[in-house]
Amino acid sequence: MNSDPTWQTTDAYLTDTLIGADDALDGALAANSEQGLPPIDVSAPQGKFLHLLARAVGARKILEIGTLGGYSTIWFARAVGSSGRVITLEYEPHHAEVARANLDRAGVGDIVDIRVGAALDSLPHLASQAPFDLVFIDADKENNPRYLRAALELSRPGTVIVVDNVVRGGSVSNADLDDERVRASREVLDVIAAEPRLDGTALQTVGSKGWDGFALALVTG
Repeated sequence: MNSDPTWQTTDAYLTDTLIGADDALDGALAANSEQGLPPIDVSAPQGKFLHLLARAVGARKILEIGTLGGYSTIWFARAVGSSGRVITLEYEPHHAEVARANLDRAGVGDIVDIRVGAALDSLPHLASQAPFDLVFIDADKENNPRYLRAALELSRPGTVIVVDNVVRGGSVSNADLDDERVRASREVLDVIAAEPRLDGTALQTVGSKGWDGFALALVTG
């Protein structure tokens, strides 16, 4: 994805001004790097945005599809508080192990349930935990349309669904591009537009993670 040094400098300024140092979050990123996880966590401003969104909707049960090392999971766990619950789905056992250690060090391990395995296999078993107040989809992009449809069935009117990385450096606007992740992003937006139970939008973002963006949908029925 395209990047610009000014984007990174601005992200650093926003982080320093509005978030500051955080031993648990900074430690999670350091552990992820040491353990060889790819550096694809959300940025600190994005993590804080997700945290505030969860608090704004009064979320007490959150579903996260794609744990990685648990950086965004820590933000969500802090949002729901000790009386809440976060279920996060992770395909890679090693990633899940790193996430578990990060969550425990952050003091939120007892709030988070990590389910290891293919998310499409785990999702059908979550009906008894539903409905979720917020769903964050940030896993393998090729399956995002299937994740979105599954998330809708685990939701209620008022649930917020966020699908990350849908802009793809602007490639999402290119209908002729031979890229499965771009095709999946376009399908996600088409599903949101066509589904009568969803009302949504998408925003472009720039920052330390480059040029991308996310879709946000509200379950209305």
